Amino acid sequence: MRTVRVLLAEDHAVVREGTRQILEADAAIEVVGEAADGAAAIALAARLRPDVVLLDLHMPGINGIEATRRLVADSPDARVLILSAYDEEDYVAAALEAGARGYLLKSSHGREVVAAIHAVAQGQVVMDARVARRALRHRDAPAADEPTPREVDVLRLAARGLRTKEIAAELGTSTRTIEAHFTSIFNRFGVTTRTEAVMYAASRRWIRPQEDAAAR
Repeated sequence: MRTVRVLLAEDHAVVREGTRQILEADAAIEVVGEAADGAAAIALAARLRPDVVLLDLHMPGINGIEATRRLVADSPDARVLILSAYDEEDYVAAALEAGARGYLLKSSHGREVVAAIHAVAQGQVVMDARVARRALRHRDAPAADEPTPREVDVLRLAARGLRTKEIAAELGTSTRTIEAHFTSIFNRFGVTTRTEAVMYAASRRWIRPQEDAAAR
């Protein structure tokens, strides 16, 4: 496994130091820089070119949402993973709309954060199950929304970051068929994007992106 270069953006020094220790205990993670506010995170990302920016939402100056938006625009190769104390739907939706590739709560275990960093670096979408339930408002969803086995295969590959053509090649079918699967999935789940579909399926435990990646 290649080393993942991480930029850590957190305004509380003690939290930042503790998080750094957790990350650097993994031999395949290198913390290349630290930022105490959004402006510093944006500037450091442009200079250091990290693979992943582990970003808090509540920071002085430029907040995490705006910082995410600028990071995605200015440093497109750096994937943003939110690590926040907030699980409210508005925060989650805003972060995803800004371009974040994952959202974890600060109550997560260190091993979960490490696994999420590796997953996001590989192009996967990572979402805390508790957060996904709020973000997608599916608590009362009927059982009829359950995907077919083939749709589960499509969702697992989409969670790994594969494009339509790559999914079709993996499953030995045409791109038109894959597009039809996504149309069916969107209608069944009541979502409009692949990221939302993956998050929805992961929150219902129909797919397990991190476990699937580890099993490959």
